[in-house]
Amino acid sequence: MPDRPIPPRRPEFVREQVAERDFGVVAQPLAGWERLVGHSAVRKLLLLALLAGIWQAYASWLGNPLVLPTFTETLKSFFQRMASGELLGKAAVSISVLLKGYAIGLAGALLLSILATTTRIGQDLLETLTAMLNPLPAIALLPLALMWLGLGEPSIVFVLVHSVMWPVALNTHSGFQAVSNTLRMVGRNYGLAGPRYVLQILVPAAFPSILAGLKVGWAFAWRTLIAAELVFGTTSQSGGLGWFIYENKNVLDIPAVFAGLFTVILIGLVVEGLVFRSLEKATVQKWGMQA
Repeated sequence: MPDRPIPPRRPEFVREQVAERDFGVVAQPLAGWERLVGHSAVRKLLLLALLAGIWQAYASWLGNPLVLPTFTETLKSFFQRMASGELLGKAAVSISVLLKGYAIGLAGALLLSILATTTRIGQDLLETLTAMLNPLPAIALLPLALMWLGLGEPSIVFVLVHSVMWPVALNTHSGFQAVSNTLRMVGRNYGLAGPRYVLQILVPAAFPSILAGLKVGWAFAWRTLIAAELVFGTTSQSGGLGWFIYENKNVLDIPAVFAGLFTVILIGLVVEGLVFRSLEKATVQKWGMQA
Protein backbone atom coordinates (compact mmCIF):
# COMPACT_ATOMS: atom_id res chain seq x y z
CA MET A 1 0.00 0.00 0.00
CA PRO A 2 1.61 3.31 -1.06
CA ASP A 3 2.59 5.80 1.62
CA ARG A 4 0.23 8.75 2.04
CA PRO A 5 1.73 12.12 1.16
CA ILE A 6 2.76 14.24 4.09
CA PRO A 7 0.68 17.47 4.21
CA PRO A 8 2.70 20.64 3.99
CA ARG A 9 3.54 22.41 7.20
CA ARG A 10 1.77 25.69 7.60
CA PRO A 11 3.81 28.67 8.67
CA GLU A 12 3.23 30.04 12.15
CA PHE A 13 2.14 33.63 12.70
CA VAL A 14 2.54 35.62 15.88
CA ARG A 15 0.32 38.70 15.97
CA GLU A 16 0.69 41.57 18.34
CA GLN A 17 -2.05 42.21 20.90
CA VAL A 18 -4.38 45.01 19.90
CA ALA A 19 -4.83 47.75 22.44
CA GLU A 20 -8.33 48.18 23.88
CA ARG A 21 -8.51 51.77 22.65
CA ASP A 22 -8.20 50.54 19.06
CA PHE A 23 -11.42 48.54 19.25
CA GLY A 24 -14.63 49.98 17.86
CA VAL A 25 -17.48 50.94 20.12
CA VAL A 26 -19.07 47.68 21.30
CA ALA A 27 -21.75 49.03 23.64
CA GLN A 28 -22.88 52.62 23.43
CA PRO A 29 -24.72 54.04 26.46
CA LEU A 30 -28.38 54.69 25.84
CA ALA A 31 -29.78 58.17 25.76
CA GLY A 32 -32.14 59.32 28.49
CA TRP A 33 -35.26 58.99 26.36
CA GLU A 34 -34.18 55.50 25.24
CA ARG A 35 -33.82 54.34 28.85
CA LEU A 36 -37.20 55.88 29.65
CA VAL A 37 -38.99 54.21 26.75
CA GLY A 38 -37.29 50.93 27.61
CA HIS A 39 -39.56 50.55 30.67
CA SER A 40 -42.80 48.70 30.03
CA ALA A 41 -44.73 50.84 32.52
CA VAL A 42 -43.71 54.05 30.72
CA ARG A 43 -44.79 52.67 27.35
CA LYS A 44 -48.15 51.65 28.76
CA LEU A 45 -48.65 55.07 30.32
CA LEU A 46 -47.88 56.69 26.98
CA LEU A 47 -50.48 54.46 25.30
CA LEU A 48 -53.05 55.36 27.95
CA ALA A 49 -52.27 59.05 27.51
CA LEU A 50 -52.73 58.69 23.75
CA LEU A 51 -56.11 56.98 24.22
CA ALA A 52 -57.17 59.69 26.68
CA GLY A 53 -56.19 62.35 24.15
CA ILE A 54 -58.22 60.65 21.41
CA TRP A 55 -61.18 60.39 23.80
CA GLN A 56 -60.93 64.07 24.73
CA ALA A 57 -60.65 65.22 21.11
CA TYR A 58 -63.55 63.09 19.84
CA ALA A 59 -65.86 64.02 22.75
CA SER A 60 -65.08 67.73 22.26
CA TRP A 61 -65.81 67.41 18.54
CA LEU A 62 -69.04 65.49 19.22
CA GLY A 63 -70.25 68.09 21.72
CA ASN A 64 -72.92 65.87 23.31
CA PRO A 65 -72.18 65.04 26.98
CA LEU A 66 -75.25 62.80 27.18
CA VAL A 67 -73.63 60.49 24.63
CA LEU A 68 -69.95 60.86 25.47
CA PRO A 69 -68.56 63.25 28.08
CA THR A 70 -65.02 64.49 27.68
CA PHE A 71 -62.14 62.85 29.49
CA THR A 72 -61.69 65.91 31.71
CA GLU A 73 -65.37 65.86 32.73
CA THR A 74 -65.06 62.17 33.56
CA LEU A 75 -61.94 62.79 35.65
CA LYS A 76 -63.64 65.65 37.45
CA SER A 77 -66.63 63.46 38.34
CA PHE A 78 -64.29 60.62 39.33
CA PHE A 79 -62.29 62.75 41.78
CA GLN A 80 -65.43 64.37 43.20
CA ARG A 81 -67.01 60.99 43.89
CA MET A 82 -63.74 59.69 45.30
CA ALA A 83 -63.39 62.72 47.59
CA SER A 84 -66.94 62.25 48.86
CA GLY A 85 -66.23 58.58 49.56
CA GLU A 86 -69.11 57.36 47.40
CA LEU A 87 -66.99 55.55 44.82
CA LEU A 88 -64.70 54.10 47.47
CA GLY A 89 -67.69 52.72 49.36
CA LYS A 90 -69.21 51.19 46.23
CA ALA A 91 -65.87 49.68 45.23
CA ALA A 92 -65.42 48.21 48.71
CA VAL A 93 -68.86 46.56 48.51
CA SER A 94 -68.10 45.06 45.09
CA ILE A 95 -64.67 43.79 46.09
CA SER A 96 -66.04 42.28 49.31
CA VAL A 97 -68.70 40.31 47.42
CA LEU A 98 -66.19 39.34 44.75
CA LEU A 99 -63.67 37.96 47.23
CA LYS A 100 -66.31 35.77 48.85
CA GLY A 101 -67.41 34.25 45.56
CA TYR A 102 -63.81 33.98 44.32
CA ALA A 103 -62.64 32.16 47.46
CA ILE A 104 -65.52 29.67 47.39
CA GLY A 105 -65.00 29.09 43.66
CA LEU A 106 -61.27 28.45 44.15
CA ALA A 107 -61.95 25.97 46.95
CA GLY A 108 -64.46 24.10 44.79
CA ALA A 109 -62.09 24.09 41.81
CA LEU A 110 -59.22 22.72 43.90
CA LEU A 111 -61.42 20.00 45.36
CA LEU A 112 -62.66 18.93 41.92
CA SER A 113 -59.12 18.96 40.53
CA ILE A 114 -57.80 16.80 43.37
CA LEU A 115 -60.64 14.32 42.89
CA ALA A 116 -60.03 14.24 39.14
CA THR A 117 -56.32 13.62 39.66
CA THR A 118 -56.61 10.90 42.28
CA THR A 119 -59.68 8.97 41.08
CA ARG A 120 -61.19 8.01 37.74
CA ILE A 121 -64.68 8.82 38.96
CA GLY A 122 -63.49 12.28 39.91
CA GLN A 123 -62.01 12.79 36.45
CA ASP A 124 -65.27 11.70 34.82
CA LEU A 125 -67.20 14.00 37.15
CA LEU A 126 -65.01 17.01 36.33
CA GLU A 127 -65.15 16.41 32.58
CA THR A 128 -68.93 15.99 32.67
CA LEU A 129 -69.61 19.04 34.82
CA THR A 130 -67.29 21.31 32.85
CA ALA A 131 -68.78 20.17 29.55
CA MET A 132 -72.27 20.96 30.90
CA LEU A 133 -71.75 24.10 32.96
CA ASN A 134 -68.65 25.88 31.67
CA PRO A 135 -70.34 27.11 28.44
CA LEU A 136 -73.31 28.38 30.47
CA PRO A 137 -73.05 32.15 31.11
CA ALA A 138 -73.02 32.91 34.81
CA ILE A 139 -75.43 35.82 34.41
CA ALA A 140 -78.01 33.38 32.97
CA LEU A 141 -78.16 31.66 36.37
CA LEU A 142 -78.96 34.86 38.25
CA PRO A 143 -82.77 34.58 37.86
CA LEU A 144 -82.62 31.09 39.37
CA ALA A 145 -80.34 32.34 42.14
CA LEU A 146 -82.81 35.13 42.92
CA MET A 147 -85.64 32.61 43.24
CA TRP A 148 -83.60 30.23 45.38
CA LEU A 149 -81.62 32.69 47.54
CA GLY A 150 -83.57 35.93 47.29
CA LEU A 151 -82.56 39.42 46.28
CA GLY A 152 -79.20 40.30 47.78
CA GLU A 153 -75.62 39.24 48.20
CA PRO A 154 -76.05 35.41 48.33
CA SER A 155 -77.49 35.37 44.80
CA ILE A 156 -74.54 37.29 43.40
CA VAL A 157 -72.06 35.09 45.29
CA PHE A 158 -73.75 32.05 43.75
CA VAL A 159 -73.18 33.23 40.17
CA LEU A 160 -69.63 34.32 41.04
CA VAL A 161 -68.83 30.81 42.23
CA HIS A 162 -70.12 29.46 38.93
CA SER A 163 -68.03 31.90 36.89
CA VAL A 164 -64.83 31.10 38.83
CA MET A 165 -64.98 27.38 39.48
CA TRP A 166 -64.98 25.90 35.98
CA PRO A 167 -62.15 27.83 34.27
CA VAL A 168 -59.91 27.43 37.33
CA ALA A 169 -60.71 23.72 37.59
CA LEU A 170 -60.03 23.16 33.89
CA ASN A 171 -56.69 24.98 33.95
CA THR A 172 -55.64 23.26 37.17
CA HIS A 173 -56.54 19.80 35.88
CA SER A 174 -54.73 20.45 32.58
CA GLY A 175 -51.65 21.55 34.52
CA PHE A 176 -51.79 18.42 36.68
CA GLN A 177 -51.98 16.20 33.61
CA ALA A 178 -48.93 17.91 32.08
CA VAL A 179 -46.69 17.14 35.07
CA SER A 180 -43.88 14.81 33.98
CA ASN A 181 -43.78 11.19 35.08
CA THR A 182 -40.36 11.78 36.64
CA LEU A 183 -41.79 14.22 39.17
CA ARG A 184 -44.70 11.91 39.82
CA MET A 185 -42.36 9.00 40.57
CA VAL A 186 -40.25 11.21 42.86
CA GLY A 187 -43.33 12.01 44.90
CA ARG A 188 -44.35 8.36 45.14
CA ASN A 189 -40.81 7.31 46.10
CA TYR A 190 -41.01 9.72 49.02
CA GLY A 191 -44.24 8.07 50.10
CA LEU A 192 -46.50 10.98 49.22
CA ALA A 193 -50.13 10.22 48.48
CA GLY A 194 -53.49 11.93 48.43
CA PRO A 195 -53.60 15.66 49.29
CA ARG A 196 -49.90 15.73 50.29
CA TYR A 197 -48.93 14.38 46.86
CA VAL A 198 -51.08 16.98 45.14
CA LEU A 199 -49.95 19.95 47.24
CA GLN A 200 -46.22 19.12 47.33
CA ILE A 201 -45.68 17.69 43.83
CA LEU A 202 -48.48 18.56 41.43
CA VAL A 203 -49.32 22.11 42.54
CA PRO A 204 -45.75 23.52 42.28
CA ALA A 205 -45.14 21.78 38.95
CA ALA A 206 -48.47 22.89 37.46
CA PHE A 207 -48.45 26.39 38.96
CA PRO A 208 -48.13 28.25 35.61
CA SER A 209 -51.39 26.67 34.46
CA ILE A 210 -52.98 27.28 37.85
CA LEU A 211 -51.95 30.94 37.74
CA ALA A 212 -53.45 31.30 34.27
CA GLY A 213 -56.68 29.81 35.61
CA LEU A 214 -56.65 32.26 38.53
CA LYS A 215 -56.36 35.18 36.10
CA VAL A 216 -59.19 33.89 33.91
CA GLY A 217 -61.37 33.19 36.94
CA TRP A 218 -60.75 36.69 38.30
CA ALA A 219 -61.67 38.30 34.96
CA PHE A 220 -64.84 36.22 34.65
CA ALA A 221 -65.86 36.96 38.24
CA TRP A 222 -65.27 40.72 37.92
CA ARG A 223 -67.31 40.96 34.71
CA THR A 224 -70.07 38.80 36.14
CA LEU A 225 -70.29 40.88 39.32
CA ILE A 226 -70.60 44.20 37.47
CA ALA A 227 -73.13 42.73 35.03
CA ALA A 228 -75.23 41.25 37.85
CA GLU A 229 -75.31 44.56 39.72
CA LEU A 230 -76.14 46.42 36.51
CA VAL A 231 -79.06 44.16 35.63
CA PHE A 232 -80.55 43.35 39.01
CA GLY A 233 -78.73 45.57 41.49
CA THR A 234 -79.23 44.67 45.11
CA THR A 235 -81.24 45.75 48.10
CA SER A 236 -81.47 49.36 49.29
CA GLN A 237 -78.33 51.51 48.95
CA SER A 238 -75.84 48.69 49.60
CA GLY A 239 -75.01 48.06 45.94
CA GLY A 240 -71.55 48.11 44.43
CA LEU A 241 -70.05 49.70 41.34
CA GLY A 242 -72.56 48.15 38.95
CA TRP A 243 -75.43 49.57 40.99
CA PHE A 244 -73.67 52.95 41.07
CA ILE A 245 -73.48 52.95 37.25
CA TYR A 246 -77.12 51.88 36.98
CA GLU A 247 -78.35 54.61 39.34
CA ASN A 248 -76.46 57.41 37.61
CA LYS A 249 -77.63 56.21 34.21
CA ASN A 250 -81.23 56.63 35.40
CA VAL A 251 -80.62 60.26 36.41
CA LEU A 252 -78.62 60.96 33.21
CA ASP A 253 -75.42 61.76 35.09
CA ILE A 254 -73.26 60.38 32.27
CA PRO A 255 -69.90 61.66 33.60
CA ALA A 256 -70.61 59.71 36.81
CA VAL A 257 -71.45 56.64 34.70
CA PHE A 258 -68.09 56.90 32.98
CA ALA A 259 -66.43 57.54 36.34
CA GLY A 260 -67.89 54.24 37.55
CA LEU A 261 -66.64 52.46 34.44
CA PHE A 262 -63.25 54.11 34.92
CA THR A 263 -63.15 52.74 38.47
CA VAL A 264 -63.95 49.23 37.23
CA ILE A 265 -61.10 49.44 34.72
CA LEU A 266 -58.72 50.92 37.28
CA ILE A 267 -59.36 48.12 39.78
CA GLY A 268 -58.81 45.55 37.04
CA LEU A 269 -55.47 47.14 36.12
CA VAL A 270 -54.37 47.29 39.75
CA VAL A 271 -55.21 43.64 40.41
CA GLU A 272 -53.51 42.50 37.20
CA GLY A 273 -50.45 44.72 37.61
CA LEU A 274 -49.86 44.38 41.34
CA VAL A 275 -51.41 41.15 42.59
CA PHE A 276 -51.00 38.71 39.72
CA ARG A 277 -47.78 40.24 38.37
CA SER A 278 -46.17 40.13 41.82
CA LEU A 279 -47.36 36.56 42.33
CA GLU A 280 -45.95 35.62 38.93
CA LYS A 281 -42.54 37.15 39.70
CA ALA A 282 -42.39 35.49 43.12
CA THR A 283 -43.25 32.02 41.78
CA VAL A 284 -42.97 30.92 38.16
CA GLN A 285 -40.37 33.51 37.11
CA LYS A 286 -38.31 32.99 40.25
CA TRP A 287 -38.44 29.23 39.76
CA GLY A 288 -37.30 29.55 36.13
CA MET A 289 -40.57 28.17 34.74
CA GLN A 290 -41.26 31.30 32.71
CA ALA A 291 -39.06 33.91 31.05
